[in-house]
Amino acid sequence: MIFVVLGTQDIPFTRLLKKLDRLITDGKIKEQVIVQSGFTKYSKNNMKVFDFLSPEEMDSYYDKAKFIISHGGTGSLMKGIKKRKKIIAVPRLAKYNEHKDDHQLEIVRLFAEKKYLLAIENIDELDKALEDIETFEPEIYISKKDVIIKTIEQFIDAL
Repeated sequence: MIFVVLGTQDIPFTRLLKKLDRLITDGKIKEQVIVQSGFTKYSKNNMKVFDFLSPEEMDSYYDKAKFIISHGGTGSLMKGIKKRKKIIAVPRLAKYNEHKDDHQLEIVRLFAEKKYLLAIENIDELDKALEDIETFEPEIYISKKDVIIKTIEQFIDAL
């Protein structure tokens, strides 16, 4: 199963779903596709689409997915990265009125540079990314939260 996450942004992101729909119709995607669409209204028989899911349902779909296809939202990406899932990230772009600016593009580029995920900037690259994800091995994310907490504690203790 492929889990597609569009987040909760109140601007539609149909560009990704239309491309997925074509790939399913053309037989290039054979797995079941489950979509968390948020405010993107889209219904096709070949994808199971939910607008919003509970945190427990989201966790369950992340866990069961062979891999994730996600918009470039930090929360959606980090959930997959922390769960050590293979991710194809497709940022929402301002030029298509999918977001107010291109911060998702910057986030996706940074995470791809760190090898946490595969990133595509052009929707036509999705076909290739679906092939590449099979052999892609993401880097393991290591949180630096404990180091930061310890540094702050040491600073406070020194006062």
